[in-house]
Amino acid sequence: MDYEVCIQRTVDYIEENLHQQVTLLQLAEIACFSPFHYHRVFQTMVGDSVMNYVRKRRLTSAAVRLFYTDEKVIDIAFDVGFQYQESFNRAFKNFYGVTPKQYREAKRLTGPLIGKACLFINHYIGGICMEPTLVTKPAFHIIGYELRTKNKDGQNNMDIPQFWQQYMQKNLGCTIPDPINKNQELGICTNFDPETGEFVYVIGMEVKEGTQAHEGMVYMSFPEMEYVVFTTPKSDEKSFSSTIQSTWNNIFTNWFPQSGYEHAGTVEFELYDERCHGSENKEMDIYIPVNKQTVLG
Repeated sequence: MDYEVCIQRTVDYIEENLHQQVTLLQLAEIACFSPFHYHRVFQTMVGDSVMNYVRKRRLTSAAVRLFYTDEKVIDIAFDVGFQYQESFNRAFKNFYGVTPKQYREAKRLTGPLIGKACLFINHYIGGICMEPTLVTKPAFHIIGYELRTKNKDGQNNMDIPQFWQQYMQKNLGCTIPDPINKNQELGICTNFDPETGEFVYVIGMEVKEGTQAHEGMVYMSFPEMEYVVFTTPKSDEKSFSSTIQSTWNNIFTNWFPQSGYEHAGTVEFELYDERCHGSENKEMDIYIPVNKQTVLG
């Protein structure tokens, strides 16, 4: 399956239907992906979540029309997919900092103007050898600390590193009761809502079933699942974070298209252990739940 072609179909569809209600489910069907897998592939290739991209394109179209035409604000609002002028005014002000009327009166085409997405995939990322293993991980249970965030406008890319920094500075790993392996910490993404981009991120450790979490912690259980496991290339302290991100990008742009699998839409996690210690030759594992792809383009 050519992922560029699949995603481009949906980008074109969005552009042709800015005046209509567009749902993630509709777009996923056009791409021939499951909704969750489509969401992840779109974000990797476009650099924004699906529905956030749709919202930005609608507001950009509205801004251009406010500047270049004398159309009524209410007509523009309806024509770019808003059912009520009040919701349009609120969304426009949140994005541009002024109301549609104030934007028009300023007589300046300014602020964030998001053009139609131009897809580009780097089909070779130096140093990354994609040789994953498929494993069936038994049901497991974790206790850890929870963060609620969203992938809108890169919020999670700010929230999660800060969360890890706080976790390490306060040595919170030592407070988790009776971990099965004190040298293994998990960074878990779960409870994801593709429509809003909201999800829960947990830093924690595996524990025995039924272990009681202390106040301020969360206890979660996850069923047996088939995972594809990627190990990041060895890197030094300075490049470790960028190597992890490059591996994630390569998984969705290079490995998935030729694998015959798609994301199962359940919990995914990163595993950090002794290999992460020190300043050289650092590496970690990425666990992604998968299903055999049944919908073909």
